[in-house]
Amino acid sequence: MTAIDRRLLTAAHAGDLDAARAALAEGADPEARDPHGRTALLLAALADRVPVAELLVAAGADPNAQDEREDSPWLVTGVTGSVPMMRALLPAGPDFGLTNRFGGVSLIPAAERGHVPYVRAVLAETGIDVDHVNRLGWTALLEAVILGEGGRAHAEVVRLLLAAGADPRLADSDGVTARQHAERRGFDALAALLREAETAAPGERR
Repeated sequence: MTAIDRRLLTAAHAGDLDAARAALAEGADPEARDPHGRTALLLAALADRVPVAELLVAAGADPNAQDEREDSPWLVTGVTGSVPMMRALLPAGPDFGLTNRFGGVSLIPAAERGHVPYVRAVLAETGIDVDHVNRLGWTALLEAVILGEGGRAHAEVVRLLLAAGADPRLADSDGVTARQHAERRGFDALAALLREAETAAPGERR
């Protein structure tokens, strides 16, 4: 790695737009990686440095470049829940089917964390698979119930997923549905919502 590449990586992490622009102008490689395999765009996404990310996208940075943990700029938007960063990366053509180390698309960690604005935006503005199943055997709907807190944010995530066509009948690898998980965890309001969705015909879910 050159000194100029290191400057770009440092600037991306710090959100120093002028320094990042100068490094690129001096020939820094947008795909240069730090010792953990993280590109400047990934560092910007992790720190939610949107202006720097926009600069890097314009320079041709890859939103799908994965590090040693299988994180990518696009995938970490689901973890941070940053809608501005998500939108900054869309012009770069991210792979919505790219998966993290758990085999999940960006929608799944967002659902787990109750990132309502992100879930709403990514469902409305991309073609992400609402029923993608990760290596744990969980969809976004299952993860929102299994790892969520059962409160207002996760209830809204569940509503959004169902409205986008998520199948409430899909069970985990043990054959347990999201409704059954909700009942086991004492999430009565979520269980009622999922019960209603299970009995509704496709296209009738709200």
